[in-house]
Amino acid sequence: MSRLDIDNLLLNSNSARKLYYDYAESMPLYDYHNHLSPKDIADNRQFGNLAEVWLEGDHYKWRAMRWLGVEEELITGSAPPEEKFAAWARCVPKLVGNPLYHWTHLELARYFGIQERLSGDNAMKIWHACNEKLRDPSLTAGGILARFKVKVACTTDDPADTLEFHRRIQRNPEINAVVAPAFRPDRVLDLTHADFAGYIRQLGEAVNHAVDTYEELLEALKLRIQYFHDHGCRLSDHGFGAFPYKPASEQEAAAIYAKAMAGDPISQQEEAKYRTYTLLRLAVMYHDLGWAMQLHIGASRNNNARMLAKLGKDSGYDSILDFHLAASLNGFLSELDKDGRLPKTIVYSLYSSHYEMIATTIGNFQSAGVEGKLQLGSAWWFHDQKEGMLKQLTALSSMGLISTFVGMLTDSRSFMSFPRHEYFRRVLCRLFGDWIKEGELPADYDYIGGIIQDICYRNAERYFQIH
Repeated sequence: MSRLDIDNLLLNSNSARKLYYDYAESMPLYDYHNHLSPKDIADNRQFGNLAEVWLEGDHYKWRAMRWLGVEEELITGSAPPEEKFAAWARCVPKLVGNPLYHWTHLELARYFGIQERLSGDNAMKIWHACNEKLRDPSLTAGGILARFKVKVACTTDDPADTLEFHRRIQRNPEINAVVAPAFRPDRVLDLTHADFAGYIRQLGEAVNHAVDTYEELLEALKLRIQYFHDHGCRLSDHGFGAFPYKPASEQEAAAIYAKAMAGDPISQQEEAKYRTYTLLRLAVMYHDLGWAMQLHIGASRNNNARMLAKLGKDSGYDSILDFHLAASLNGFLSELDKDGRLPKTIVYSLYSSHYEMIATTIGNFQSAGVEGKLQLGSAWWFHDQKEGMLKQLTALSSMGLISTFVGMLTDSRSFMSFPRHEYFRRVLCRLFGDWIKEGELPADYDYIGGIIQDICYRNAERYFQIH
């Protein structure tokens, strides 16, 4: 069976290959948004088998297996791990054209040194070879961070989290990367959650005082933000479907909060007003501490009611929401900008038709002192593949300044996902290589290579200031 040419993967010109191998490949990783388990890192988890490290929680693979008619028992069910892996291996030859095909073979090569194309025919041979290699200390959770030269990894953490595992990581000499929390207050903003009041009580326990009133909620959030800051946090994250912007007074937000705490029905307009006012107040708190704020916009989540009831949320039944964003995004950013309290902000959209609009919108609010203070976020989720990345990079370069871009992230729960940085770097070098080949950029490789290195690592290091 012939091998996939990984050495030249996505690198379609001599210029692309030179940029990648001479400039991009050696740069450390700055993974400023992921969903890795802080507990796994604190414990320096040793993974038991290939299914455990490669298939658990990976909804990308789950969706592909479902597309190919694989029984759920072999995806998220109770089938033995080797049977789940064999089922996945049988799917891989049919993934051509999907980024999973490239990711799969990059991951086998970079973690296990295996360059065979995976299929049902060699599944068990690869299963046993990889399981043997998983005993190596370089493939523990901490070992993987070191192997891939991860300098900074930012997890995604609820405001009520004690950050116990982050404290353990900081004390663990086996973990050389900086693993910082990121503040994700989605449940504070979600009044429609079935147990909103119960969650607010948890938040009250974290700050040791009641959070019965909206004023007490804002004080609790301020305390938790300072607590996260003291534990190395320098950025927040927020997830939205459509992005609401409905201006409201504090009195209106307080009245809506009281209704939600009492369990009374909340209208869509009331929810939008509460979210808008609360997010504005949070953004000011982020600004005052020098944080960056991430806005992940446009996911339509948990769309299959039958499978939501069976498997719960985040099990691979999410898709892209189409909607208008320009007015609400401009209004939100302008409200913060008028008082000079707009934090560094990264805007991601799952609806790629927003890229040019976002790039031009953030151009309205750049300011002195920070290069690229507002960012068009990397091609996210369904778009973190060649065509999606090229579309995002082209929109950013055409409508803004790609030289200030803070680059790629894994946005993953899997410790096997770090080669996505390599995939991105190859796409980035392909784009710049094309520009050189077509005479749009000079063949001055130290100059262009320096910009590539900035995008791969140095811009993020300067932007986030996490040490």
